[in-house]
Amino acid sequence: MGEPRDQLTPVRVLFVCTGNICRSPTAEGVFRHLVKAENLHQHVLVDSAGTTGYHVGEQPDHRSMRAAAQRGYDLTDLRARLLVESDFVEFDYLLAMDLGHRTILEAGAPDEHRQKVSMFLDFSQKYGGHEVPDPYYGGGQGFEFVLDMIEDGAAGLLSDIKKKLGR
Repeated sequence: MGEPRDQLTPVRVLFVCTGNICRSPTAEGVFRHLVKAENLHQHVLVDSAGTTGYHVGEQPDHRSMRAAAQRGYDLTDLRARLLVESDFVEFDYLLAMDLGHRTILEAGAPDEHRQKVSMFLDFSQKYGGHEVPDPYYGGGQGFEFVLDMIEDGAAGLLSDIKKKLGR
């Protein structure tokens, strides 16, 4: 993935966490917002999924939606879904929020698609090498901290993708 891409083929990004109600939909919403602000929405497609099906069809956690809305991100149209086998073929980036998610992604990825799996915060300037912690069982501050991490990682990811698009 070192050379610029064909401009007609969109880059496809999938954010992955456990239930797809806190971290990965927040990343999806933040990243979509950045992609749209850069007028790249026709060149970059974004989705999120969970490694478990506990919350399939549900909106993101109300605390995630509230924290995101306070920063101008709208998550209300998102619904949790389960990671499926075809995601490994359809997406160019499969971004894990923590090491457990990366392990699941690597174990499920066909050999020819394993290089697409990485940690989301590998793209972060400030939090590189870290995991995005699960804020579900904590208070509101956890959701704010997760947003800080996601905003930084999303900016780095967009920079990486723009280079691949030759922009």
